[in-house]
Amino acid sequence: MERKHRLGRSQDFARLRASGRSWANRLLVLAAVPNGQDVSRFGFITSKRLGNAVKRNKARRLLREAVRLNIPCVPAGWDCVWIARIPMRQATFAETRTAVIQLLQRAHLWQGST
Repeated sequence: MERKHRLGRSQDFARLRASGRSWANRLLVLAAVPNGQDVSRFGFITSKRLGNAVKRNKARRLLREAVRLNIPCVPAGWDCVWIARIPMRQATFAETRTAVIQLLQRAHLWQGST
């Protein structure tokens, strides 16, 4: 994922969790807030409840790739944080990508075709 699409500062995460709106499904939680910029940025959270570092990193890699492939379908000007839930431990890439698209559609941030 390109640097311009990454959300990395802890202040951005805190602002998003405090004032953003969230949507959830079985695998993921999406929190989003407008950022007033010409690009959308994405951050990823995998807590220790998911398991050890190997399991957390695998979940993060799957999630990051599913989001990266759908960046062109997200309108510019949004900050989004994706939070992995415990069932992400067993999720396949296809399930993860479907969950990402479903949440983007529910948040009205999807401008692509399925």
